[in-house]
Amino acid sequence: MRRTVYNDDHEAFRGAVRAFIEKEVKPYYADWEKAGAPDKAMYKKAAELGFIGLQIPQEYGGPGEDSYKFNAVFIEETVKADVNLGSMRVHSEVCLPYLLHLANEEQKRRLLPQIAAGDLILAIAMTEPGTGSDLAGISTSAVRDGDHYVLNGGKTFITGGRNADRVLVVCRTAKGSEDDRRGGMSILVVDTSTEGFAVGRQLEKIGLHAQDTVELSFTNVRVPVEDLLGEEGKAFEYLSHNLPQERLTIGVSSVAAAGHAVDLAVEYANERMIFGKPLASFQNTKFVLAECATEVSAAQAMLDQALEAHDVGDLSAVDAARLKLYATEVQGRVVDRCLQIHGGYGYITEYPIARLYADARITRIYGGTSEVMKTIIAKSIGLAR
Repeated sequence: MRRTVYNDDHEAFRGAVRAFIEKEVKPYYADWEKAGAPDKAMYKKAAELGFIGLQIPQEYGGPGEDSYKFNAVFIEETVKADVNLGSMRVHSEVCLPYLLHLANEEQKRRLLPQIAAGDLILAIAMTEPGTGSDLAGISTSAVRDGDHYVLNGGKTFITGGRNADRVLVVCRTAKGSEDDRRGGMSILVVDTSTEGFAVGRQLEKIGLHAQDTVELSFTNVRVPVEDLLGEEGKAFEYLSHNLPQERLTIGVSSVAAAGHAVDLAVEYANERMIFGKPLASFQNTKFVLAECATEVSAAQAMLDQALEAHDVGDLSAVDAARLKLYATEVQGRVVDRCLQIHGGYGYITEYPIARLYADARITRIYGGTSEVMKTIIAKSIGLAR
């Protein structure tokens, strides 16, 4: 089905992104996978071309682009190029919106120009070893001491945590009550050079090998009061506000990955000879790929509707949950079937389909598990809480 979500400006931007990936990402990507993180210099180069901090207003040194669709174009092109820049996505699509929506004028003037220039990298620290999706159960605490907060605790599964210069840490500044476990949570913008801040283990993952995912610890980290983001005690409300874009971002990458898997399988099936015939000539191959292509088209239509809604401020948390649930489940099914088309070669890491397979599994977990998405949707249709 013909897509109408993008215009000529988006397509020109797409061409610039492709050139950037070919020059500044692909030649070094294998080294980043071995190192477990991208080179920080890549952020600087991306910023120089306006690919980082697209929504930062011009008065703070950014492009001042209101539309999220340009972010979506960037994500789609990285997927098609068989590279994953998840740490950059978290920096730009997940962390930056908190500063844009919540930072006061002093914070914006201090931080946003550095981000726009690629000199300051962000990460966000929510998850703790014992909490997972139960964000209200976090125990990392910050106690007020004069003009500082004293931060103690630990976080895990922190994307971009190794390269980050500032980490948005969700912590408890007051105890929640039995009636409101979500109360008393705040966000502190923590300078990673502060004494007591430590990057722990870099976690070995099934996929996403070029994406630094680490544990963080805070031991009596003194955070200036002026680095409180928004109001004290309102973090859960703030996090809920930004979740639709985070889940939209995952939806973009999931649909792109599913579509890319179909393209790879079609190409392989047309070239692979078996029993003297192209693999593509067998009915099973045709039917499997026809089903996959149809599922991708349905997910694409859902995604494009969500992109339009988000650009006018109308993407609800429930619709974002529906998108994430459907897009990631489609991704899992389609990539698995397309790997099967490749046979034994699909299990060999030099084939891009193998990377797509390894990377696909996490999308049904991070950003809220499929089970959490189903819970949100169930509540929205009137099922008992």
